[in-house]
This record gives sequence, structure tokens and C-alpha cells, in this order.
Amino acid sequence: MAEKEMINNLIDVYINLQRIDIADDTKKEIDNQIRAVKAKLESFGIITSDLTINK
Repeated sequence: MAEKEMINNLIDVYINLQRIDIADDTKKEIDNQIRAVKAKLESFGIITSDLTINK
């Protein structure tokens, strides 16, 4: 991964964490972010059910 791509990914993570922090409904915000990342992973052929953490 190129350095600029890594920096861009870290900026996205930083912004998303801030969005969770200020959200009126943090659970809803987390669910929305998980859904978006899941869609991105699946577009690359990654099976997200293998990545799910159970309580």
C-alpha cells in the first residue's frame, strides 16, 4: 500500500471516530459505518461473515 493511500485511510478512520463521538445515536452511527465498510470489503470479494466478532 502506498504511503498516501495509508494516510488517506487513517484520515477516514479519524473522521469516522469523530462522527461516532458526536453522534446523537452512537449505535446507529456505528451500524451505518459498519454497513459502509462491509459493502466496500464485499466489493473486493472479502467475505465479511468470516470477520464478524460474536459476543
